Amino acid sequence: MLSRGLPQGAVPKLERPGPLRERVYEALLELITTRALRPGQHLVESELAGHLGVSRQPVREALQRLNTEGWVDLRPAQGAFVHEPTEEEADQLLTVRTLLEAEAARLAAAHGGPSGVEALEELCVKGERAVLADDVDGAVAANAEFHAKVMELAGNAVLAELAAQVDRRVRWYYTPVARQRGKQSWIEHRELIAAISAQDERRATDVMRAHTEHTRRTYHERERG
Repeated sequence: MLSRGLPQGAVPKLERPGPLRERVYEALLELITTRALRPGQHLVESELAGHLGVSRQPVREALQRLNTEGWVDLRPAQGAFVHEPTEEEADQLLTVRTLLEAEAARLAAAHGGPSGVEALEELCVKGERAVLADDVDGAVAANAEFHAKVMELAGNAVLAELAAQVDRRVRWYYTPVARQRGKQSWIEHRELIAAISAQDERRATDVMRAHTEHTRRTYHERERG
């Protein structure tokens, strides 16, 4: 049941004014990507509406949109369920992520500059502290911020737009392995910072490619750990 499936404080507050259906959609998507709503979980409209403090109509509209985007499965006579990604889906998404992130790292090394390197170092410290505190949510958020900053330093608007389209799914796949990746992930981030600081485009590309490939392999191996 949904009422048993949401951690204390997990339900985001809906901000008003603004299109309610959009706010409900964003709230549900956040719950899915953070895995507060887990893959395969049954989504009951009335319970979701109660948790969010809205009527069932915007919830129904949000679920239909999430179904179209592949986050939710609508099953005839059964209802809505959080989509359970296949290994192939994860592999395809994480492979595309590797291509985008490797190019972003190369461009960041070419254009990042000292202020960009400093920003990356601050985010790295933030992520390392989260790992030490065993704060998985904090580590996932810091990881997303770090990679977003590398993308920003790349200075390519089209690349950034493409990366934004896969960012939430990357978080979705990264969350289950965040603890397993742990400290090693941030060691790799430090190596990337060093390459960007040295303006070594080839090294930055190689480090980022290895880093994202490591995450992809860890995801596929997660059941064995």
